[in-house]
Amino acid sequence: MNRKGNPAPERRIETARGTLVLDVVVPVLNEEHTVAACVRRLHRHLVDTFPYPFRITIADNGSTDSTRAIATALESEFPGTVRLERLEEKGRGRALKYVWSRSEAMILAYMDVDLSTDLDALWPLLAPLMSGHSDLSIGTRLHRSSRVVRGTTREFVSRCYNAGLSVAIGAGFTDAQCGFKAIRADVAAELLPLCEDNSWFFDTELLVLAERSGLRIHEVPVDWYDDPDSRVDVVGTALDDIKGVLRVRRALRRGDLPVDDIRARLGRTMPSAQTGGQVIRFAVVGAFTTVLHLGGFALLGVLDILPAQSANLVALLLATVINTSLNRSWTFNVVSRRGAVWHQLQGLVILGITWVLTAGALAVLASVWPGAPTLVQTVTVGVGTILATVAKFAVMRRWRSVDVNGNGNGNGNANGEGGVRFESPDEEFEAPVAAPQQPGRGGPEDGRDREGAQADWSVRSSAVR
Repeated sequence: MNRKGNPAPERRIETARGTLVLDVVVPVLNEEHTVAACVRRLHRHLVDTFPYPFRITIADNGSTDSTRAIATALESEFPGTVRLERLEEKGRGRALKYVWSRSEAMILAYMDVDLSTDLDALWPLLAPLMSGHSDLSIGTRLHRSSRVVRGTTREFVSRCYNAGLSVAIGAGFTDAQCGFKAIRADVAAELLPLCEDNSWFFDTELLVLAERSGLRIHEVPVDWYDDPDSRVDVVGTALDDIKGVLRVRRALRRGDLPVDDIRARLGRTMPSAQTGGQVIRFAVVGAFTTVLHLGGFALLGVLDILPAQSANLVALLLATVINTSLNRSWTFNVVSRRGAVWHQLQGLVILGITWVLTAGALAVLASVWPGAPTLVQTVTVGVGTILATVAKFAVMRRWRSVDVNGNGNGNGNANGEGGVRFESPDEEFEAPVAAPQQPGRGGPEDGRDREGAQADWSVRSSAVR
């Protein structure tokens, strides 16, 4: 190990001919002043710390300055390990989809050209993918152990955006937009065709699809230093991201994205429950339907259509049905129509339980304290309502597990084993590179192994040249 904890470069691992382990993509757009220094620094770091075959791909998507000429010179300077890909259209997402979908590497990564993320985080980013522990790996600037230097505005916008993802779409990852990510090639082959965005929202879309497909996302706290020369339009990007969130959410609700099929083949985890986000959404829905209940009751009273008790019952029933529907689709992200009627019946039963609890509590209070003040009665009703609300949240939260697994047991894990076989002059050993499998669903018994992830890599150690 070197002084910073990365593997020492004394020995370089050579794979079988034609095997590329890592392809790091650096998207660039008019970066003539930074691209050369970035690539040289990254190349030196990989030579010093990464003992497997690698390549750095400069993805130039629409540069009008001398970036392409500089990148071409870097190709000649580092033959075989630096490559230039030219795209005429702009967009980070477009560049990554183009390069990743054509790369023969087993691990695909990318990082911003400014190298804002400390490269010492690269091995922690790649190791979970090479061992088979995870399917995607991302850097996070929002972990408590991350060290971040950036302006207040960017920090605020970043935290608001990621908190909004948790509330709006149930995202479990903490930092969607950090320009420091890696993915297994077999996973990328499944997800990239589903990603529509070609710009900054691409990262978020990829992570949401991976999470909904039951794939494991590993997060690495990073040291990150803001680039003062950044030309990202924060406001415009944020608006585009909001539109992207709404689009992905609609597609998930309609069942347009085959995340269930991917989960059946590759998934190993339950989609994140994100209790905090669920509680917030549950509270918002509760507040909205309470206003709807009171407004409906008042409207029926003004129109003098029904007596007060009947108007209250009708308004309450309507609010309960809407409450159940919103909690089902938004709070707990249940996208399947299976069980919708049963869920509505459960909501009505919970309504009945609420009434029994509050009425029973008032009856007990009346027997113990006849003529109790209104404040005491209100508190008593409130306690009964809170108990019923907690029970309602617990019941509804279980719907998500049933929707994901079809059996309600909440177990979404899958186990599988693959391996990277290392041969040295002294010994042979096998390191696990797991191919996530579910018994009877994508495992060896039905002939649908994860292509590439199950295959052994035959490699041998040799001295660094």
